[in-house]
Amino acid sequence: MKVVFVIVSLAGGGAERVISILANRFVQKGIDVTVMMTAGDTVAYPLDNRIRLLSIGGTSGGSMRLRLRRIRRMREYFKANRDAVIISFGPGTSFFAVAASLFLGHKMVISERNDPAICPHKRLRNLVYARADRLVFQTEDAMDRFPPYIRKKGMVIPNPVSGTLPAVYAGERTEEIAAVGRLEQQKNYGMLLRAFAVFHQKFRTYRLHIFGKGGMQEELERLAGELGIRDAVVFEGFAPDVPERIREMGMYVLSSDYEGMSNSLLEAMAMGMPCISTDCPIGGSRMCMDSGRRGILTPVGDEAAFAGAMERLASDEAFASELSRRAAGIREEYSEETVSGVWIDVIKEVLA
Repeated sequence: MKVVFVIVSLAGGGAERVISILANRFVQKGIDVTVMMTAGDTVAYPLDNRIRLLSIGGTSGGSMRLRLRRIRRMREYFKANRDAVIISFGPGTSFFAVAASLFLGHKMVISERNDPAICPHKRLRNLVYARADRLVFQTEDAMDRFPPYIRKKGMVIPNPVSGTLPAVYAGERTEEIAAVGRLEQQKNYGMLLRAFAVFHQKFRTYRLHIFGKGGMQEELERLAGELGIRDAVVFEGFAPDVPERIREMGMYVLSSDYEGMSNSLLEAMAMGMPCISTDCPIGGSRMCMDSGRRGILTPVGDEAAFAGAMERLASDEAFASELSRRAAGIREEYSEETVSGVWIDVIKEVLA
C-alpha cells in the first residue's frame, strides 16, 4: 500500500499536525508514505525517517507560471507512482492535486478541514471534490453543507489525539487560563479579552495565557490595556511545549467564530483540563464535548456567556472536576491508533 499526502507544508497548523500523526502511524503499519508539500519545505512536527518528504516549490505569489510549474512537478511524481492513493487536505491543495493527476487513474481521498462556508470559490471547490473517490469530513455539520453528490462519498473521521501528550492531570489546578491558537480574526480573541475583563473583576488573582503568534498581537495588547487587564494577560507567542505548560492550569478556553476541529482543544480535554468553547461552526467543539457533557459550550461571540462560564469553573470545583473526568475519556476514544485505523480502512476501501 502506497500513500501520498498533499499539503501546503508541514509548518504549524491543525491539518499539518493531523498529517504528521497519520503519516507516522501509517509507516508503522508498513505503508509506504510520501508527504508532498506544494508551497514550502517547513516541517514543524517529528516524522519517522521512513517517511519521504517532497517539496514541490515555494509560494506562487499569484504567478500563473509558478503555479503551472507546480502542477507539472506534481504530475511527474504522480506518473512515477501510479499505484499510490493521493490524500489531499483542503480545497486549495486539492485543486492542484486533482489538476496534476488528471487521466492518470489514481485513487484519491480529499479531506475538508475547516468551515466550508468560508470558501470563496464554492462551485470550483465542489467540482474538485467530486473527483475524489472518498471525502473525509471532521463533523456531520461540515458534510451536511455540501450537495448530495458530494455527501454520498462522504464520511466523518475526527482528529486524532496525539499519543505523546502528558498524562491526565488530576491534582490541584493553578489560577491560570490557557488559550492556544493563531492571533487572527477567526479566533476572536477580542471577545475573549472582553469576557476575561468581566471575569477578572471577581477573580483578581487569575491570569490569562495566550499561546500563538499572528498579525493581531499589537491590536490585542492594546485592547487588553484599554480593558485594564494588561498585567493579567500574558502573550506567550509560539511555544513547542504547550501541553506541558498548560496541563495544570485551571481551565482551557476557545473563543473562535469558526473552527474545523481544534487539536488544541482536544489535547486540553485529553489531559483532563476543564474546557470552555464557543459552539462554533462546523460543530467540532460540540462533537468532542458531547453537546456540553464534557465541557461548557457558549454561543459564538457572546462575551457575557463566556465570562459566566469562566466564573462557574472558577467558583465550582466539584463541577470543574467532573468536567475534567469526562473530558479525559476522549484520550482513548480519539486515540492515534483508533483514528489512523479508520483512515487505513478508507484507503483499503478505495483500493478494493
